[in-house]
Amino acid sequence: MDGRLETPERLERRRIAVFLAVAFGVSWATGLAIWLTGGLADSPEIAEGITLAAVLLPTAYMFGPAVGNVAARLVTGEGWDRHRLYPEFEGTMWTYAAAWLAPAGLTVVGAALYFAVFPGQFDPTMAAFREQVASMGVGMDPRLLAAIQIASALTIAPLVNGLFAFGEEFGWRAYLLPKLTPLGYRRAVVLSGVIWGVWHWPIVAMGHSYGFDYPGFPWTGMAAFLVFTVGAGTFLATLTVREGSVWPASIGHGAINAIASVAVLFVAGRPNTLLGPTPVGVLAALPWLAVAAWLLRR
Repeated sequence: MDGRLETPERLERRRIAVFLAVAFGVSWATGLAIWLTGGLADSPEIAEGITLAAVLLPTAYMFGPAVGNVAARLVTGEGWDRHRLYPEFEGTMWTYAAAWLAPAGLTVVGAALYFAVFPGQFDPTMAAFREQVASMGVGMDPRLLAAIQIASALTIAPLVNGLFAFGEEFGWRAYLLPKLTPLGYRRAVVLSGVIWGVWHWPIVAMGHSYGFDYPGFPWTGMAAFLVFTVGAGTFLATLTVREGSVWPASIGHGAINAIASVAVLFVAGRPNTLLGPTPVGVLAALPWLAVAAWLLRR
């Protein structure tokens, strides 16, 4: 395998099992707590405008894989060799540039593909967004607000979001991916992407990403999410392999989260969330799959 990601020579089943048990255990237990207290939609407020789910999701849930990484190392006596925490910059700045900017390009292409199939849902005037802003009593020009959101998604948001995305990437890409590479690099990348998607299933069942009103809820949403995680996971895996560090994938993951909802600003009516226009929709995820196929062929 090209790149800087040192990998084990054999499949370390016990370490993988401990990692997965803890990563899924912590996150899915958090998901259960969110569900029992009203889910994502009816979560109780713990402070003005802040719900319990809004606190637990980016902390306890998202950091389950990082906890799994630490637990697997402690329980199995693996130690901290090849922890992949040190950033590498020399000669690899293109990796960070790709992590920062490529998600925006792929998201725009995916949204354009969705709107090409459903042209009636594209509204360049952002009428629905402007109505929403007006109903909230925000005293700012909606166009300026949208411009700030887009500018933030392209500049500072990938870094800020990347700090939370680290909780996932330190588990999936920095730990699980190398452990699976004895199966073959391509298989390891695809399998880690599938596992990453399955890990999201409890919150998808609570309306995350797709809502509730779509055919086959929640099973079709769970399946659609796997399409995205395999595509995006391949991109994030490549960043990790090229750099030998968790940080490009964390920034790339943060950039995905930052830009994902921008296309919603231009939606008229109710979109088919299983298909787009956000990158978790199957149509909008096709550019990610195309890039993933190209990367895996290399």
